[in-house]
Order: sequence, then C-alpha cells, then structure tokens
Amino acid sequence: MPSPLSRTAADYLVALRALLPRGSVWPREPGTTLTAVLRGVAVHVARLRARADALLTDAFPATALELLPEWEQTLGLPDLCIGDDPTLRQRQARVVARLTARGGQSVPYITAVAGDLGFAISIEEFAPARADALAVDEPLYDEAWAHTWRVHAPETTVLDFLADASCADEPLAIWGNEALQCALSRLRPAHTVLQFAYGS
Repeated sequence: MPSPLSRTAADYLVALRALLPRGSVWPREPGTTLTAVLRGVAVHVARLRARADALLTDAFPATALELLPEWEQTLGLPDLCIGDDPTLRQRQARVVARLTARGGQSVPYITAVAGDLGFAISIEEFAPARADALAVDEPLYDEAWAHTWRVHAPETTVLDFLADASCADEPLAIWGNEALQCALSRLRPAHTVLQFAYGS
C-alpha cells in the first residue's frame, strides 16, 4: 500500500531542481546533462521510497508478503497442519495465530485458535452420570467421559479466493477440515480424548 507521503520520480525531479543553487553553471532546463543526472537520482529515490513503503507493509505479519518467509522461519513454520501448499492468507493467518497464542486449555481459547485458522466451531464437554443430577433422557456416561470433548464444525469449511488477499496462482476455493483436526489434536491436553463431529 503506497504511503500518502510517497512521490513519483517526476515529483522528486522537481524538488531536486528547486534545490539547485542559482547560476549559469546550474541549468534547470529539461535537455541538459545536469537534468539527466537529477532524473536518474529521482528514479532511485522514488524506488527506495516505494521499498520503504513495502517494508512498512511487511512489518505486520497479517499483511506481510516479502518478509513472510522470515516471519515463518522465526516462528517455526510452515506448519504441517495447513498442508503442503497453503495459500497466502493461510500462511499469514498461521503466523498471526502463532504470534498471538498465549496457550491454554479452555473452551474459549480452543475456539479462538480454530477461528484464527478460519473454522467456526463449538465444543461439547461430557461428564460422568450421577444419580442426583441425571435426567431421564440423558445418556449414561462413565468415568472415561470426564476427559472427552467433542468439536462440532460444519461438514465442509470453504476458504474462498479474495481478490485483495489472495495470489494469482491460488485456487478459487479450498475446502476440508484436515487443518482443524491437525491443529486441535496437537493442542489437546494429553490426558483427554478429542472427537470431531461434522455437520452437527
């Protein structure tokens, strides 16, 4: 995204001409050798300013393009959970998620991690059946269900191509829940059993 302060090479040429001292040895006419030299300097100044603007964009992982591989390397990415050929948006989202992750085992934390990956989920927890708290139509869970939780997600989550955020060689849509299963299986506490229910 260009900075509001960025200028074209022609703008810089006008500024450089205006900065010349007065006198016959400093001609400002368009066809002179001095103007040709200043035009060359102006082109490089405009190019360097554009590169500085690009650096501002890459300083934030959510918009990084050229520095995205460095962000990923710093954070131990790419992650096998997003597959062999992730889209630009998936890579940026994974970097942001890894940077902002604080860890946790709560339902809101797990739901937020899934949301960062582009999945809308809900989590169902279970408890062993107790005579004093059991209703007639409730299932009878034993003690093993105290450490079981189920993720409810849409049967298919589609990540659509976006003109302002996707690259030219990316598919128009990506679908599947493998990334969700991989990420949450990695995050689940070791003593728990994780189940996935799609379309429910």
